[in-house]
Amino acid sequence: MPNDRATVPGTEFAGWRIMRSDAGRLWASREQPFPPAAEEAGACRTVDGDDLRELCQAIAQQESIAEMAVTL
Repeated sequence: MPNDRATVPGTEFAGWRIMRSDAGRLWASREQPFPPAAEEAGACRTVDGDDLRELCQAIAQQESIAEMAVTL
């Protein structure tokens, strides 16, 4: 996805950059990589969703995977 995508107004998630594609799909990319243990557990740095609700769920899922991996 090119860097010229506009961010979605009114959506801020600490540590995540939210963008909308030309097709209208929402994407989020974590500004900092997850720790290696989180990545090994399956946490993804970039997620997408059809709408804001779906995108929020995807972000929460990745953060949950990372938190569980790091606290084990």
